Amino acid sequence: MNLEENYIAINKHSWNNRTDTHLKSDFYNLAGFLKGETSLNSIELALLGDISGKKILHLQCHFGQDTISLSRLGAKVTGVDLSDKAIESAREIAKETNADVQFICCDLYELENHLDGQFDLVFTSYGTITWLPDLD
Repeated sequence: MNLEENYIAINKHSWNNRTDTHLKSDFYNLAGFLKGETSLNSIELALLGDISGKKILHLQCHFGQDTISLSRLGAKVTGVDLSDKAIESAREIAKETNADVQFICCDLYELENHLDGQFDLVFTSYGTITWLPDLD
């Protein structure tokens, strides 16, 4: 296993371990989200503008709150994350909220092997790029 593969494996393990803690944290406010609150902040909403009818690819979606929030704004959204635990939780939350979203669990660097079609917009939230070992 090379250094990059090892980093990705460690990162996946770390996010799998964090998912349950994040689901219970005040920061993510899952209870409010399940009642219809958005996880997107005012800056993100302003920059996104009207996304109704757009196809959006959401990278590093964690357990899907932003993915589902984007879909609540009328977009057709596909969320992607490395953590199988997070994607499992995302699918459960999507079912509970009746969200019409898709989730893919894969290493971002292998995403092209899991996608069909094109997207109007690629979304990733602040703080996610730092987890990528190679931006090229």
